[in-house]
Amino acid sequence: MSQDNPETGRKIEYHPIGIIHTPFTELQEIPIQPRFAAGIKGTIEVFPEYREGLQDLEGFSHIILLYHLHRSNGYKLKVIPFLDDTERGLFATRAPRRPNPIGLSVVRLQGIREGVLQIENVDMMDGTPLLDIKPYIPEFDGREEIRIGWLESRKKRIPGKEV
Repeated sequence: MSQDNPETGRKIEYHPIGIIHTPFTELQEIPIQPRFAAGIKGTIEVFPEYREGLQDLEGFSHIILLYHLHRSNGYKLKVIPFLDDTERGLFATRAPRRPNPIGLSVVRLQGIREGVLQIENVDMMDGTPLLDIKPYIPEFDGREEIRIGWLESRKKRIPGKEV
């Protein structure tokens, strides 16, 4: 994946560090977020040249995955998101079809063995190229006094959400 950087004229280039394996082979099967994928298991095969970087990761219960949405084609700057019936600006949604098709998920880390991560609560397609892994740290990643924009009026549509 590469793209010209408008500031420098240089290409921005990313190389996958592994492949995410999940039970989902069709786009319509994929849960919309990890919260709605509770208990669904997957694995991440980290390529051998990056496995040294997994040291000490097993001590974390959750990890942040950044990945390439390899089945995403094109995008629109206005979309009708899941849970809504009104057109919204793309960047105010989590729609997968984006100018830079990068996905982000927080998943539960079950274990690591020989460069393969056992994960749970997966919401990505089988064969997804993994770009990066970061530990989830509530003191860094959790926030207070959150506003959720247009979704505030749609909270009652979130499955399993008590209002």
